[in-house]
Amino acid sequence: MSIPDLNLLITLDAVLTEGSVARAAARLRLSPSAMSRALARLRETTGDPLLVRAGRGLVPTPRALELREQVSQLVQDAQAVLRPASKLNLAQLKQTFTLRTSDGFVENFGPALIARVGTEAPGVRLCFIPKLNKDSNMLRDGSVDLETGVIGDATSPEVCTRALFRDRFIGVMRQGHALSQLAMTLAVYASGQHVLVSRSSQSKGPMADALKPYGLERDVLTTVGGFSAALALARASDLIATVPERHTGNLRAGMHSFELPFPSLEITVSMLWHPRMDADPAHRWLRNCLWEVCAGQLGDHETEA
Repeated sequence: MSIPDLNLLITLDAVLTEGSVARAAARLRLSPSAMSRALARLRETTGDPLLVRAGRGLVPTPRALELREQVSQLVQDAQAVLRPASKLNLAQLKQTFTLRTSDGFVENFGPALIARVGTEAPGVRLCFIPKLNKDSNMLRDGSVDLETGVIGDATSPEVCTRALFRDRFIGVMRQGHALSQLAMTLAVYASGQHVLVSRSSQSKGPMADALKPYGLERDVLTTVGGFSAALALARASDLIATVPERHTGNLRAGMHSFELPFPSLEITVSMLWHPRMDADPAHRWLRNCLWEVCAGQLGDHETEA
């Protein structure tokens, strides 16, 4: 079965609305001959003359009268679908966004983001889920709207990204820790007992590589899967945690933070989303909220000397 020319709907709507071939032609900016050819195609497609002569004018057939309202609505619906999205009304927006975030992000940036969203769009809800890997399947299948994290080899090349902030690793220990009274040298850092953040029990982490040129190794007493757990252990024990500075600003409140005594590993934390959501007004608004929240907290948490 051949697909009908849907452009004929626009022509038919103009003919039925105007009741005149000449006025329909003017409305569609067609020449009289082009309009006559279009009317001939309409008559052939519908199997009805649609407009017939009555004296000096034209009158619609019963079939034309039957179609007039239906065709008008179809054309209006098509125009609504094809025109740009209307301006976003945040006050009336009711939607739940799912964000997959790396460990520590919610604790540090979540409160400000929730407050910002609640002020601008009270009907919007945020659902945060943990980011346990870097694959992009959940963005692709639509179960996640937005992600944060460090872009890696497992990140799908089709994914859209925008950098949120640069971060660097620092050391953290509880207030009153014996080593907090000493100048933090390589030897002092290596002499402490450490908590390692890694998803693999076999990994020694990037700090092992950073210390290797100096012939030093950390004494890793325990391994955890995220920065939140590492800081909780460091706060309640003599363990030293090595964590991203900005990513963990709120989590480190009341603890002793220090510069690493070797070149610090730097990372870029980004937000990631699927291209199909790129032009969506509500999604674009949420991305802007997240970016401004992260930018607004720049410099809020200074590392102690």
